[in-house]
Amino acid sequence: MKFLICANYLPHVLNFRGKLLETIAKLGYEVHVLAPDLESHTKDHNTLLNLGYAVHAVPMQRTGTNPIADMKTLIVTYRLLCDIQPDYMLSYTIKPIIYGTLAAWLAKVPKRFVLLSGLGYTFQEVEESGKRSGFQKLVHGLYQQALSRSTKVFFQNPDDLNLFKKLQILKPSIPAVIVNGSGVDVADFNVLPFPTNESGNIIPSFLLIARLLKDKGIVEYIEAAKIIKEQYPSAQFHLVGWIDENPAAIEQTQLDEWIASGIINYWGKLDDVRPAIAASSVYVLPSYREGTSRSVLEAMAMGRPIITTDAPGCRETVTEGLNGYLVPIKTVNELSSAMEKFVVNPELITTMGKESRKLTEDIYDVHKVNASMMEEMGLVDLNHSS
Repeated sequence: MKFLICANYLPHVLNFRGKLLETIAKLGYEVHVLAPDLESHTKDHNTLLNLGYAVHAVPMQRTGTNPIADMKTLIVTYRLLCDIQPDYMLSYTIKPIIYGTLAAWLAKVPKRFVLLSGLGYTFQEVEESGKRSGFQKLVHGLYQQALSRSTKVFFQNPDDLNLFKKLQILKPSIPAVIVNGSGVDVADFNVLPFPTNESGNIIPSFLLIARLLKDKGIVEYIEAAKIIKEQYPSAQFHLVGWIDENPAAIEQTQLDEWIASGIINYWGKLDDVRPAIAASSVYVLPSYREGTSRSVLEAMAMGRPIITTDAPGCRETVTEGLNGYLVPIKTVNELSSAMEKFVVNPELITTMGKESRKLTEDIYDVHKVNASMMEEMGLVDLNHSS
């Protein structure tokens, strides 16, 4: 039997779904990967091939609404699916969900699953204002068409599920399941010592890992860092990430200004974020909305306390006062106050960090998350099935 995953960015297949595909392959399924720009990611392409997976190229623009390009995506995906004839298909991120699922329905793929790993800019401020632009209505309508032709939809937090029901994007007849994010491999992300100064005291070292988008709270992080640095010059602030093609991306000139000011230590884009987490003592994500942030889970697994927002996909990772603090979105003063607690009371870093690791092991272990998804998809061990 064949299992196919449809994605919009090849490196993320390994990073976010690698353990899932590995487990599915071990069950005896023939794994196929559908993604664009294979020639730009030869390393990841070759890794997938060496794992025994079949990789197929599909033309797909990650962002933008060019109807001709999107129609080409739909047609090519349909033809590929007719040729491959998968038994199961899982699509995630906006273009694969919409055009991949519609193509799978047209190609009569028996089981068509959708994973909403984050809603992105097409859902910004919809919940707060209750208003939708013409563009948002168009995208939401396309989502509705795709989801109505899916077998089951996975959400990573209850807020996203409730919003889709409220906007009538998800019909009551379509089964929906909430999973605990993408999970994290707790064996790969081990607890490491906190950075210390010459006296052996923990350095208040803060870290944010994200695509450099305004809705990730990048600006709030920098402004809060300025406040803390002024009062506590020994505090450190790290930033890992890159400028994306997303409409919400910050400008390169803005990033250059932050780096030149010396407020942040900018690491750029990292294939392996563990050294950056090891160099930090507290992880910060002031995002406006997430599915469930993978970077938060990785920092938790390495024993770091968390400061994040009381927002969908963020609040689920923090038990207030146990493994970190929640702050309202877009609030610089509240964010800096939460940071200050760790500067003034460094013992919180150790105690809350231990709780972060425990939460990760109990709830967000990737093997537990994947087992739940595979059960919901009806995947069985073909090696021992009669």
